[in-house]
Amino acid sequence: MMEHTRYSRVFITGALGFVGRALAARYRELGAEVRGLDRAADATANVVAGDVAEPATWQTHIDGCDLVIHTAAIVTNNVAREHAWRVNALGTRRVLEAAKRGGADRFVHISSLAAMRFIAADQADETAAVMPTGNPYVDTKIAGEHVVLSAHAAGEIAGTVIRPADIYGPGSRPWTIVPVQMIQKGLFFLPAHGQGLFRAIYIDDLVDGVMLAAEKDEGSGQIFILGGEKVVTCAAFFGSYTRMLGNGDRPRTFSTGVATALAETGRIAFTLLGKPTELGRGAIEMLSKTTTVSNAKAHRLLGWEPRIDLDEGMRRTEAWLRSQGILGR
Repeated sequence: MMEHTRYSRVFITGALGFVGRALAARYRELGAEVRGLDRAADATANVVAGDVAEPATWQTHIDGCDLVIHTAAIVTNNVAREHAWRVNALGTRRVLEAAKRGGADRFVHISSLAAMRFIAADQADETAAVMPTGNPYVDTKIAGEHVVLSAHAAGEIAGTVIRPADIYGPGSRPWTIVPVQMIQKGLFFLPAHGQGLFRAIYIDDLVDGVMLAAEKDEGSGQIFILGGEKVVTCAAFFGSYTRMLGNGDRPRTFSTGVATALAETGRIAFTLLGKPTELGRGAIEMLSKTTTVSNAKAHRLLGWEPRIDLDEGMRRTEAWLRSQGILGR
């Protein structure tokens, strides 16, 4: 954990979200002034409301900040291509422009390991050639990275791209809250008979890595993968939640073909009802992967090492879930 920061003023987009809140809290602990942007304002947290894709007065809130961390994004596979591009690519450009005009020294972009979803090689690293495939989330995450790296190459602003793996812990919607709620409703199941690999990273470890990448000169112009160090199957990871709920040690599993058909049927049904859902082919693609990624670059250039193993991370997560009433107290 870092004990000081080189930045006096930090601006965070998505400041009221899972990752944004965690980063803001850590920078405040180190004595930095933290400002932010989200869809709703929160004066107590110095957060203004705005749309990242629309130039507006929110951009002036960045003025005078020396670090900008861009976490705001559409994070779902079930989204229209135009909407995903508007937020994840165009929105990134709008925030970057405001950071440049406001005099920021560094722009840190939170991308996703989803940018590498369709890479088949095991232990792939940041040199792997990414592949757009028509999945709106994957493709716009790749596009957002391009915005940042091209601005860095052009000398507009020093940029850094972070590709987090599957972030869990208190407040995580995709990998903590939603799975627990789906298990409770009997809607949760896994493809590949649960043997897909889950690249879990606890939120505190991610925050450590992001801050090191922002603080160190070695992080400028670089992409960093930040993922869990130990291989864990999806059955083992999500089995932690079924145990918390008293539903046994293992979630329901199917072959990938059967799981895909079930997930697509669920997605269509929820869509017809006008309800959001994470069911669908995109989720199955994520949960059936059998390859891992390499953190070697973050180790080498940043000196980053994850500190929270799965047992400890799940202990903290369960305590939070119970404190929120999501699990029985």
